[in-house]
Amino acid sequence: NCAAIPETLLEAEFFGVARGTATGVDARMGRFEQANGGTLFLDEIGEMSPAMQTKLLRVVQERVFERVGGREPIKVDVRLIAATNRDLEKAVATGEFRQDLFFRLNVVPLVLPPLRERMSDVLLLAELFRRRFAEENQRHCRGFSRAALDRLMAYNWPGNVRELENVVAQAVILS
Repeated sequence: NCAAIPETLLEAEFFGVARGTATGVDARMGRFEQANGGTLFLDEIGEMSPAMQTKLLRVVQERVFERVGGREPIKVDVRLIAATNRDLEKAVATGEFRQDLFFRLNVVPLVLPPLRERMSDVLLLAELFRRRFAEENQRHCRGFSRAALDRLMAYNWPGNVRELENVVAQAVILS
């Protein structure tokens, strides 16, 4: 989650740290190196600073990076999946997001409408969450009442799936 990691630590999280960068610091692999040959999911990429966008662009274009404090180029083969709740086209237009990075990432766009626009998913997701939270909390919950299902379907879910998940977790815990 690019928004959850402080900007000062994001580069080290992505690219790792070279041994001896600071006194007593051992080498540490970053997420790109760990994902070599596989897939790396970058959540909330729209929150990334312009400086970090530039560093990410280099890896996306050249498939090479250096660890923080290092000089040794490291080649990687990583498929990136990036997600954001921001409108990146608007962010590009306002200069908040690099256009070249946007086009590098926007190869196969998947647009997932908000939950309120796909209400048929509400009951399926609610049931999935009910089962998971019942098991995690050792609660015996057989299902939702008709009234509860009606309320789930009548609400417009401004917090999307995360809000639904929290509502179901609360219901299971308090049941």
